Amino acid sequence: MQGPFSTRRGAGLYLLAWLLLAIVFAGLIVAASGAAWTGGLLFTVPVTLLYGCAAGFSAYYLCRAYPLGERSAVSVLAVFAAASTLASLLWTALCSAWNAVCEAITMSAPLHAAIFGLGVMLYALSAVAHYLALEFQRARAAERRELEVALMAQDAELRMLRTQIDPHFLFNSLNSISALTSIDPARARDMTVRLADFFRHSLGLEAGRKVTLEAEATLALHFVAIEKVRFGARLNIEQDIDPAALACLLPPMILQPLVENAVKHGIAQLTGGGTIRIAAQRAGSILKIVVENDIDADPPAAGGNGIGLANVRQRLAATYGHEASIHWAREAQQFRVALSLPAHTTENEACAS
Repeated sequence: MQGPFSTRRGAGLYLLAWLLLAIVFAGLIVAASGAAWTGGLLFTVPVTLLYGCAAGFSAYYLCRAYPLGERSAVSVLAVFAAASTLASLLWTALCSAWNAVCEAITMSAPLHAAIFGLGVMLYALSAVAHYLALEFQRARAAERRELEVALMAQDAELRMLRTQIDPHFLFNSLNSISALTSIDPARARDMTVRLADFFRHSLGLEAGRKVTLEAEATLALHFVAIEKVRFGARLNIEQDIDPAALACLLPPMILQPLVENAVKHGIAQLTGGGTIRIAAQRAGSILKIVVENDIDADPPAAGGNGIGLANVRQRLAATYGHEASIHWAREAQQFRVALSLPAHTTENEACAS
């Protein structure tokens, strides 16, 4: 059922409002005519509740049929003027008929006019209330659609990020496996398993579901372990993660692009190789993550940071808004990326923020 009685709670609140109006109406009659309270309530409560139900449904469906944004103001006013007049005439006739049956009060011409005017006013207030309720429903529906679009956009971004994992990483890994099959079959099998684990892990992630920092760090280690087969002793990684930060949740594949950038634009450019350092610390309600890597002191002019940093910045902004930030800087022979985001450990905390 739609309209005022779409839910039990809504129906109860709606009838309670009209009951209060009936009591006020009875008080006015008692004050004006000197009638007894019992007679006043006997007269006003039944007819007011009945009018509230009829006027409520009538105003609701007229509001649906004549939305403010799609109909002219003149047509809306004309329709509701005619509807309120007709409803008030019927209500006045109902009041006279009911009083003839129960003989609760003394009807007079001024009272008939007051009942008619009150009926017009109550019908107009009912129409205004229904317009406000419909606008609120439209606003909530629009907000829900925006949320669905945002989730779809995040999912699309994650899928795009998966496709943007450097194709050379896959090609080089397969070439390394191919070379190892004849030299060291055991290492070839180990690298194949690591590569399969990495892609199984990354392809199984969902954009709308956050993962723990521990899981993200493990994925980054899988990536480095695969690249280490190609780089050997030139590639090293160090982790310094606060145990209190391991359970913190963050969007999936936030660290992997940063580590990939560190390998591609940092370690790969160094003849002697270098080290990637991942540090994380929870400071109250803030999770701080730092990814550092050694770089060439004199990088080539065409050097860059790839798509990883821009992608991470966009995804943090989409997930946390102004509560998260990312900053990067070149310091001597190191490149440093610092993330700051809310330290949530449950999805409920993330939704509440």
